[in-house]
Amino acid sequence: MSIELDRTRPVWRQVAEVVVARIADGTYPVGARVPSVVELSAEFGIAASTAQKVLAHLKAEGLIRAEVGLGSFVAERPEPGGGSASTA
Repeated sequence: MSIELDRTRPVWRQVAEVVVARIADGTYPVGARVPSVVELSAEFGIAASTAQKVLAHLKAEGLIRAEVGLGSFVAERPEPGGGSASTA
């Protein structure tokens, strides 16, 4: 899927918004692997450095976690109000 680029906004931010929307709508549920730098580059037609910036931003925002040698995964987020949820 190629996105229609808005030349007034950074490309990395636009791609990050797509990934965030996919996390929000359950396309990438908690614990699911998110696309790699290479996969994002191919899907959106962007440079690898741009894709790396997308993943770095999502990690800094706490939306994904990286596991060395395995990839990046959707992070568990705390429940609203700061409480931790425990499900059995």
